[in-house]
Amino acid sequence: MRPSFSPRSAVLALVVTVIAVPVLWLGHRLWNGDPYPSADPDAIAVLLGRDVQLAYEDLALPGRPEATSQIRTGACYYRGLRSFAHIDRSRLDVNSFHLEWDVRGVSRETARAGQDRLRLRLIREGFQLTSEETGDTSMGFRFTHPDSEHMVDVKWYEPTSLLAFTAYAPCGKVPAGFNEYEWPQGEWTVRP
Repeated sequence: MRPSFSPRSAVLALVVTVIAVPVLWLGHRLWNGDPYPSADPDAIAVLLGRDVQLAYEDLALPGRPEATSQIRTGACYYRGLRSFAHIDRSRLDVNSFHLEWDVRGVSRETARAGQDRLRLRLIREGFQLTSEETGDTSMGFRFTHPDSEHMVDVKWYEPTSLLAFTAYAPCGKVPAGFNEYEWPQGEWTVRP
């Protein structure tokens, strides 16, 4: 005997589907939080390398001191309610990136003039000031680009005459098998 499928059963199945799909989607979204965007480490290396090179040129340090660095990855954590199940445990498939260089022996006047030039360029490029430090023993600032959360940070410390610059790229989901230690694009050297 063949089972009969009534219009009432079809309507009930449709109602259950219409309710279940959004509830399941919402539950998944609450558990996992907002997904991280995809990140292309090679494209990020180009962006960070550009940022640190331009900053080096803006700062116009006397004698053009040597600066080299390695792009480093940073930890990114689970989002949503799932983060409570993984407290203090970073995700292996998601990284932030930063590239930094520093030079010692920079005078306050040189650091201030360079920071002023860098500040003007960042503003022209649409970055927004998010923090500033103007103390007796240090001075610097951080700018963030509102569209990408990309950040740049420059600081000068009087006790050591150290001028330090860092460019950051926000957390993103990296391709499977990405290994920062076997990543040739992660190296950076200033071009005089």
